[in-house]
Amino acid sequence: MELKIGDKAPDFCLPDKDGNEICLKDFRGKWVVLYFYPKDNTSGCTKEAIDFTEHLDEFASLNAVVFGVSKDSVKSHKNFAEKHGLKVTLLSDPEHKVIEQYGAWKLKKRYGREYYGTQRSTFLIDPDGIIRHIWPNVRVKGHVEAVLEKLKELSH
Repeated sequence: MELKIGDKAPDFCLPDKDGNEICLKDFRGKWVVLYFYPKDNTSGCTKEAIDFTEHLDEFASLNAVVFGVSKDSVKSHKNFAEKHGLKVTLLSDPEHKVIEQYGAWKLKKRYGREYYGTQRSTFLIDPDGIIRHIWPNVRVKGHVEAVLEKLKELSH
């Protein structure tokens, strides 16, 4: 079932890079930017994580937290964050349960080969836990700025 704007965001708990359990329900009262990305340390995913990190203060000033989710391990996230000085909270979903719940687990094609993987996508969840905007199939360039603009528009 595909999630739509206006749907209640599916709740979840996932470990961060330090193994701490992060649960969506604990962030009621805040805006949540939930972004899904394919793989730690690849060029697009690194650029996206750095862009979110560079704008974290702006998100915080708008009462928002940012979570990046991939199927990489906790250890991989820790190395990724340390290597690139990332401040964004990265969550590990190795069984891709949450990635699937949010419809970001897609059939992909590369070099004529078909496989399932994470489609880069972002969800903006309001303080009541309702999805207010969805960016499917994200292109990294300018994405963080677009998320900030939408957050400013919806939070005022």
